[in-house]
Amino acid sequence: MSFELVANNYGKSGIRLLRVNKSGQQHEIKDLTVDIQFEGDFDAVHTKGNNSAVLPTDTMKNTVYALAAREPVGEIENFGVRLVSHFLNNNPQVSRVKVHIGEHLWSRIPANGKPHPTAFVSCGPELRTASVIGTGEKTVIHGGLEQLLVLRTAGSAFTGYIKDAYTTLAETRDRIFATMIKAEWIYGDSDASFGSCWETIRKALVETFATHKSESVQHTLYKMAESALGCCTEIHEIRLSMPNKHQLAFDLARLGIENRGEVFVPTDEPYGLIEATVRRS
Repeated sequence: MSFELVANNYGKSGIRLLRVNKSGQQHEIKDLTVDIQFEGDFDAVHTKGNNSAVLPTDTMKNTVYALAAREPVGEIENFGVRLVSHFLNNNPQVSRVKVHIGEHLWSRIPANGKPHPTAFVSCGPELRTASVIGTGEKTVIHGGLEQLLVLRTAGSAFTGYIKDAYTTLAETRDRIFATMIKAEWIYGDSDASFGSCWETIRKALVETFATHKSESVQHTLYKMAESALGCCTEIHEIRLSMPNKHQLAFDLARLGIENRGEVFVPTDEPYGLIEATVRRS
């Protein structure tokens, strides 16, 4: 009996980095979580226990801190490119490097009527994200966001769907629509305006969610993707993932109180999960 190693990868995940730029009176911070994965000629380490081609994952971690120390992080997409280029240039046994970065967002604390130069408050769980995938032939840069929680209390319907013997869900023209947006898009060029693109796309996604007359999560998801592609010509594809964060109406009639559609129970599980990829044609 024979066996074949058909795929493998390894790396370091959950590398936490806070980089403070103190070059001016107004400090800048970058709060990141970095994941690194290598693919390449690593058969011998699996099949023979030969570690001669292995760059330790601890070295990967140290490289993140070293490159962050040499110059400010800047846009996370650019930092990802620097990491990918470093690893490919110094490790000929590596054929593919993927770096994923999640940026934890902070805003300045208002003090005396203006933003404080060195004090910050968390923007919550939302992440700005970037993934950079590099080989010897090309580098692909993805931007994105995760854990962007949004909710609207009107303008959302769900009717006309299939009904069978097991269907209990009632049709509605007025329901709460809540979701946790995850978006990832692909840049066409390595010199794109990453920061302004991210701001523009996020604004388009949120505004479209708020204003679109929704017949379903799918209906609004597609319109959000269209808006994102329409507002930023530097991307050519976007993927959206939008779990339906159900808000169930509590039956107040059992307590002798009129149901006016004002009291709900937020639920985490189970939930519908709607995803789609939209590409510029």
